Amino acid sequence: MATISIKGMSCSHCVASTKKALEEISGISNVVVELDKGEASYEGDVDQGEIKKAITKIGFEVINS
Repeated sequence: MATISIKGMSCSHCVASTKKALEEISGISNVVVELDKGEASYEGDVDQGEIKKAITKIGFEVINS
């Protein structure tokens, strides 16, 4: 599983939005978003730029990938 750190999530709605945004990317599966860690994990080989774009579009920031 790949893991990214996400800045700006503060509630369960943020988690749901992040999970949905990642699941909509073709090639990603088994998305797990952890609010307390500020991380999202997923399976799949996807361009990191596409992931950053999806997260930024919903108002959060990827701090590493």
